[in-house]
Amino acid sequence: MQWSSLVNICDLIATFAFATVGSRVAAAKGMDYGGIILIAAVSSLAGGTFRNLFLVHEPAWVLNPWLFASVLVAVGITIVRKSSEPVGRFMLALDTFGLAVATVSSTNYALGFHTNVVVAVVLGVVGAVTGGLLRDVLSQTEPVLLHRETIGTSALAGAVVYVLLNEVHMNKAIPAIIGGLVVVIVRELSIKYEWNLPRVTR
Repeated sequence: MQWSSLVNICDLIATFAFATVGSRVAAAKGMDYGGIILIAAVSSLAGGTFRNLFLVHEPAWVLNPWLFASVLVAVGITIVRKSSEPVGRFMLALDTFGLAVATVSSTNYALGFHTNVVVAVVLGVVGAVTGGLLRDVLSQTEPVLLHRETIGTSALAGAVVYVLLNEVHMNKAIPAIIGGLVVVIVRELSIKYEWNLPRVTR
C-alpha cells in the first residue's frame, strides 16, 4: 500500500473517532439531530481545516469529501443506538486514538510542504486539538484541553518525536508509529494518574 493511501485511511479513521466522541457529547447535552451533526463535524473536521488554512491550502474536507462519510456514520451510530450517556472510558480511548492519528497525520502533512520542524510541530498540535476545543466550547462545556488530561502536551510530545525521527530519515512508518504511541501513552497515563500541567495558585 502506498504511503499516501495509508495516510488517507488514517485520516478517515481519525475523523470517525473524533466525530463519534463529538456525537456523544452533543447527544449527552440533549441537542437535536442538527446539533449532533454540527458538533460531530466541527469535532472531526476543524483541526484539519485550520491546519490547511494556515498553510494557505484548501480544507481537508474539500480535498477529500469522503471525510463526510465518516462523520455521517458516526452520527448515525449515535442516533440509532440512542447513545446519550456522558462520555465514558471507551470514548476517551477512542478520542485518544483519534488524537494520535491526527497529530501524526497533521505533522506529516506540514512536513510534506517543506515547512520547518517548528512549524510542523505547531500544525501537528493544531490539527489534533482544535476540533476538541471547539466541540467543548460549542457544547458549553469547560474545554478539556485547558484544564486536564494533558491533551495538548500529548499531541506536542508526539509531534516532536515524529519530526525528530523523521529528521533521521527513517522509514516513514517508523516515526508515525512511534509518534502515535507517544501520544497514546502520555494521554493514557495522564488520565490514569490524573496528571495536569501546573496551575497558578495563590
